[in-house]
Amino acid sequence: MSFILSCESTADLSQAHFDARQIHYVPFHFSIDGKQYLDDLGQSIPFDEFYAEMANGAQTETSQVNVAEFIQYFTRFLEAGQDILHVSLSSGLSGVMNAAMVAKEQLDAKYPQRKIEIIDSLAASSGYGLLMDKLADLRDAGKSIDAVKSWAEENKLSVHHWFISTDLSYYVRLGRLSKVSGWFGTQFHIVPLLDMDATGHLTPRKKLRGKKLAEKALVDQMVAHAEQGTDYSGKCYISQSAFYDDAKNVATMIEARFPKLNGPVEINHIGTTIGSHTGPGTIALFFWGDKR
Repeated sequence: MSFILSCESTADLSQAHFDARQIHYVPFHFSIDGKQYLDDLGQSIPFDEFYAEMANGAQTETSQVNVAEFIQYFTRFLEAGQDILHVSLSSGLSGVMNAAMVAKEQLDAKYPQRKIEIIDSLAASSGYGLLMDKLADLRDAGKSIDAVKSWAEENKLSVHHWFISTDLSYYVRLGRLSKVSGWFGTQFHIVPLLDMDATGHLTPRKKLRGKKLAEKALVDQMVAHAEQGTDYSGKCYISQSAFYDDAKNVATMIEARFPKLNGPVEINHIGTTIGSHTGPGTIALFFWGDKR
């Protein structure tokens, strides 16, 4: 390859997908009741076990990739004579891009003949992964690192992210909902519908009564915003946290509504970093559409 295409583990694709597309990643970190792990796509702890621990009351915390880790990670490619295009988790959710930029500045001085480019994805989870998959297409088509970076900057806000969460306890714990709102929401089966806005922040859009209505609302958002409406011919990804059967139901509805999809809907796990903040019971839908 003419350059290395790189991201963080929070792109929430499978190891097989990363390997098949030759996309490299550097892992975030998380802890369960103080025990430290790498966010390594379910290798250190299986996803089902992780979400079962959360459901049983385990306390989770996350930490981003630090400058020293980025320097070590980037250096192995630079030493091999390769340029790097690295795409970071949305700056609206994390400061990890700042760490990547500091590492770049230090390494630029040491390897002046090499190029490190950093992009703020303004994306998360498998929406971030959907962007990475498209950039791999462009790289494989022979586009230069500068051309791929330019395309990403011009088109990244066309990746739509729509989330529903059926368990509000994690939003209360993290201060995104008051205890009173969380209690009422749980009692009346309120499911929030959220999306990623143009600044890369996760933003509540609607409150829906019941899981079935919320799942239908995900499909309705894709109808409203997808490129070419129901003639959409791009890829569609879903990520889910211990909620596979419901995610599969949404995928089935999408495949019926969008007959020209580029392959079946790909269902991934919400990884341990983002899942530490959403908890189990979340479905997220990603597709290419109008600009956020």
